[in-house]
Amino acid sequence: MEELKPDILHEVIQKRFAQANKTNFGNILLIGGSLQYAGAILMAASAAVSSGVGRLTVATQRENLTALRVRNPEAMGLDWSQHGPVLDQVRKSNVVLIGPGMGESDEAAELVRATMRAMRPGQNLVIDASALNLIADHHIMIPTDVFTIATPHQGEWAKISSVMIPYQGAMELNDLQRQNLNLDVLVLKQYHTVVLSNNRQVQLQIGGPYQATGGMGDTLAGMIAGFVGQFAEPRRATEAAVYAHSAIAEELAAHNWVVQPSLIADYLPNYMARINTNL
Repeated sequence: MEELKPDILHEVIQKRFAQANKTNFGNILLIGGSLQYAGAILMAASAAVSSGVGRLTVATQRENLTALRVRNPEAMGLDWSQHGPVLDQVRKSNVVLIGPGMGESDEAAELVRATMRAMRPGQNLVIDASALNLIADHHIMIPTDVFTIATPHQGEWAKISSVMIPYQGAMELNDLQRQNLNLDVLVLKQYHTVVLSNNRQVQLQIGGPYQATGGMGDTLAGMIAGFVGQFAEPRRATEAAVYAHSAIAEELAAHNWVVQPSLIADYLPNYMARINTNL
């Protein structure tokens, strides 16, 4: 198990060329946000925008669209009950993040199933939160021909993988189940989060209990989608997002008892700019 170090940021975050436009930095779709858990998809959207995504679309419950436009006017919005337009956007996107705040209704399960079927070779898929539980409960197949990243906390990983929490310290077992589930990257969120992928296992040694608040994982998922959408090599981009998320939280914790996830998103452009000046 290697330590995930700040070198990953300098490797992944590359200077933007002068003639760049929004089409050069990803076309990202986020799917999530039931009425009860609307904040989750809003925080994920803020993180994706702040990471530098070129084009962002959010499919959510219709009642959340006004809040989305107020909080993130940079994002386009879709009513997730209209499956036709949502699935059209799935096919157009180079990264799809599904799960933050979806809830576990039958409607949400059907949307997860339809999204899995609509994914196409060459795309990147990030599966988070409710979507992981829905996949486990409804036996939904994860596509094999896209690059798939899962971001479970320990309880979600136990449910989808059958690796119970007391046994999750056995990385070989986690990695075997990662492969069995057709996951290219597993981000297992725990004390000192680990990132598992083919022939590589890395672990964070930063972060702390100031991150133990609702929405932290949603912000991380949005950052991962944003990094994968605009930087080369999705495995390394995922690792960079994981590191940046906790590094920002650690900086903010010097002056904050608890680090609000929305503060991480707000701080992210400044943090990335500082990395960029050292390239």
